[in-house]
Amino acid sequence: MGCRKHDSDAGSCVCDAVVAIKEAQDAVDDRSDCRNSCFNNLLSPTGNNNGLDTVPFVLQNKKGNYFFATGALGRDDCFQTVFFRVEKVDEKNCCATLSLLRPDNDLEFTDCCVDPESLCDIDELERTRFCIEVDLDCFCAIQCLDPNLVGDIDKHKCR
Repeated sequence: MGCRKHDSDAGSCVCDAVVAIKEAQDAVDDRSDCRNSCFNNLLSPTGNNNGLDTVPFVLQNKKGNYFFATGALGRDDCFQTVFFRVEKVDEKNCCATLSLLRPDNDLEFTDCCVDPESLCDIDELERTRFCIEVDLDCFCAIQCLDPNLVGDIDKHKCR
């Protein structure tokens, strides 16, 4: 269940942030204001074009638990992640296609949830072709991360 009330046109801060991230990834422009806001250009926070095209982020539910997904299921290189890149956004329905970013270290779980301390062991993220469709109204928090976490990649899109 999402956090916003569906009886108003107030919008969803998570949906709005994901839309802004997608626009920044598409534009990769030179503007910058606040370095850690999802609504500003994180791809070029110092005003120079560094060639980055991914704003990695994590999502949390109303209990504060990190949303996670599994990629490469049934393969030897199966992984779990809480790190995502937006590929497409349907603003009208507030749904998005997110690609999974593979962390360089395995995440640890306690009961049903990701142990937040294991996130501190992540030094790099790798783009993958594994995607998930999500309803952005189901999340209450989004945290944008440093685009420099994402290593070199082959150009590809989720299908």
